[in-house]
Amino acid sequence: MYPTEIVLPMKEELTDNGFQELLTPEDVDNQLSSKGTTLVMINSVCGCSAGSARPGVLMAVTNSAKKPDHLTTSFAGYDVDAVKKLREHLLPYPPSSPAIALFKDGQLVHFIERHMIEGRPAQLIAHNLIAAFEEYC
Repeated sequence: MYPTEIVLPMKEELTDNGFQELLTPEDVDNQLSSKGTTLVMINSVCGCSAGSARPGVLMAVTNSAKKPDHLTTSFAGYDVDAVKKLREHLLPYPPSSPAIALFKDGQLVHFIERHMIEGRPAQLIAHNLIAAFEEYC
C-alpha cells in the first residue's frame, strides 16, 4: 500500500472536483447497482495518471455537454478491496491502472485501459470520454 501522504493529493485532484470515492467493495456494488451512468476513474501514482488520465477525465467532465450521473474514483494500490471488486465488474479486461470506465445501469459500456492512456495527451483522453458521454449519457 502507498503512504497516505503520497496518495492524498492525487485523490484530492478528483475529489475536489466532485468525484465520490469508492472505498469498499460495498461502495462499489452499491454504486454500480444504481440507475444511470457512472464514471469510474481507477486512480494511480504513475506518471501517465498525473499527465494524461486525471487531467483528461477532468477536461471531459468540464467540457462535455452530456455528463455521467455519477463521478467516482478508487485508488489502485491504496483502496485495495474496492479496486479488487471494481475489477470483477471490468472482466474480461485484465487489471489496469490507471483506467477509466463508464457504466450504464451497472453494465460496462466504455473502458479506457492503461495502454490507451500511456504516451497520449490529456486532450485525447478527454475527446475519447466526451464521445462516450455523448453516446451513453
